[in-house]
Amino acid sequence: MCGIAGVYDPRHRLSPGERREAAALMTRLLAHRGPDSEGVFTDHEAGVALGFRRLAILDLSPAGAQPMRSRGGGHVLVFNGEVYNHGAIRAALPGPWRGRSDTEPLLEALAADGAAATLPRIDGMFALGLWDAGARTVTLARDRMGEKPLLWAQADGVLFFASELKALTALPWIVRAPDRAALSLYLRHGFLPSPHTAWTGINRLPAGHALTFGPDGAGPPLPYWDALAAPEPFRGTEGEAEEALDALLRAAAASRRESDVPLGVLLSGGIDSSAVTAALCASGPAPRSFAIAFPGTRHDEAPHAAAVARHLGTDHTEIPVTEAEAIAAVPDLPGIWDEPFADPSAIPTLLLARAVRPHVTVALGGDGGDELFAGYPRHLAAAAHAPHPAATIGRHLARRLPPPRGTRAMRLHRRLALAADPDPAAGHRAALSLWHDADGILPDTPPRGPLDDPSLRPGGLSPARLSMWLDARTYLPDDLLTKVDRAAMAASLEVRAPLLSNDLVAFAASLPGNHLTDGIRGKLVLRRALARHVPPALFERPKQGFEPPLAAWLRGGLRDWAAALLEPERLTRSGLIGNVPLVAAMWREHAGGRRNHAYRLWAVLMLMAWAEKEGLG
Repeated sequence: MCGIAGVYDPRHRLSPGERREAAALMTRLLAHRGPDSEGVFTDHEAGVALGFRRLAILDLSPAGAQPMRSRGGGHVLVFNGEVYNHGAIRAALPGPWRGRSDTEPLLEALAADGAAATLPRIDGMFALGLWDAGARTVTLARDRMGEKPLLWAQADGVLFFASELKALTALPWIVRAPDRAALSLYLRHGFLPSPHTAWTGINRLPAGHALTFGPDGAGPPLPYWDALAAPEPFRGTEGEAEEALDALLRAAAASRRESDVPLGVLLSGGIDSSAVTAALCASGPAPRSFAIAFPGTRHDEAPHAAAVARHLGTDHTEIPVTEAEAIAAVPDLPGIWDEPFADPSAIPTLLLARAVRPHVTVALGGDGGDELFAGYPRHLAAAAHAPHPAATIGRHLARRLPPPRGTRAMRLHRRLALAADPDPAAGHRAALSLWHDADGILPDTPPRGPLDDPSLRPGGLSPARLSMWLDARTYLPDDLLTKVDRAAMAASLEVRAPLLSNDLVAFAASLPGNHLTDGIRGKLVLRRALARHVPPALFERPKQGFEPPLAAWLRGGLRDWAAALLEPERLTRSGLIGNVPLVAAMWREHAGGRRNHAYRLWAVLMLMAWAEKEGLG
């Protein structure tokens, strides 16, 4: 796990010194992603400079250092992530080899076969920049599911790329102009969907895409993996599906436990993290496990995690977090995420990463289970979706009602519109909507994306599969995996997700709906596979989530901070909020304990805290 950065200036708009200093500056700003070493490669004649910060995980020797030049000398790679099938890639290529790192076989495969042939073969998490001296191109690519980030921008024909926004916005050639339309999209969903960022002209490379820049520029990012290319449908029995999934889980855990530094697992006690922990125990020695605790609150999952850990025999560490400790971390959020990010579970995720890092350098987590195996209520609702005779009447009323005034009318208007919406993804969209156009909160018309525009979604999917696809292409990479990457990397901790292995993703896509849900519960096959190792009584309970007691915090320790950021004059001066009186009214209702508006207000607070940090408004 590392930080990468680079400059490609084929027309020599910058001097050699400016290119090298740009790469070196970006690299320094990513030191938290790779505290172990630093490297910069330059080719002044070609106009290329590549930077790298290393968190040494596999082959700690200099043989694993980057930027890494290929054996033939014609390719140079900077790579952030892990290739779990690097042994198979290495075996298919001729030697000799300089070391044991996963970077070297990846580089040699790219040099020998090209990116188009190599990228689909990688089972791993990665973001990379590859310089091809013969073709005079720089190729950027990101892993299938979006575990690792990659941002890029162009200025006067010069390409700049980096692992995090802070590295790009520090450059004098990048214009720091907030993208108001994209920020409206953020206010709607609580995160910025790819390819958008908070800044005009800075782009997020979508998951599973590659982009090649040559002397004459670049075309659009292109997918190298088709998420809809479903494998042969699984036709086995429930028992056969359970057996297959158990074997795949053990294989994924085994490949992801390879490390030359201490390794553990993040265990919440839920189905996904328990399945990962059980697979680790079944594939090798029991690992260290870690759980965060909010003692005395209904959000505390630590007792469940402890029970699973005792059953599996892990060396378990419980990390209690007080309200004061959590609140003290809030001012750090804008500087870690570099843009507004409204998922409040970022706070416990950050605290967990900070607490775990002194013990281990690598931790496995349970991300991906809900998205792959129908774990959210919206997936169950979509599975039951059917046209209703009231749809025509509901749409008629929703279109003709006057604009809503006040929070109660606003909620009624939204419920009526969504209940009558014939779009099978309406419930999914509503679940990911914090603020809505009808609220008047959005200052600009947001860009259209698959969450909002049915024409941008794939056809031929059932409502449930469509809901899962939307999660896997938006919420998973742009919220959940972004949260984990930024929080973990801020603490120099690598987090791996076995449930996102290529084989597991393909298997989940092959399953018929009756292996996923019975209409009441989701993740049926995952539950059955886990029950082989953990008694169901330890994990069969209502879904709890990884959420802090945000509503209480905003009325308690965060009250003064929130009140200052939500002052009407301050909101107006920012120019980022459309309906200032509505926000002010909702804050009064929440602070007074009359209503709970915590999550919607949190989105505004994170926007305002980011704007203040960036000196906007």
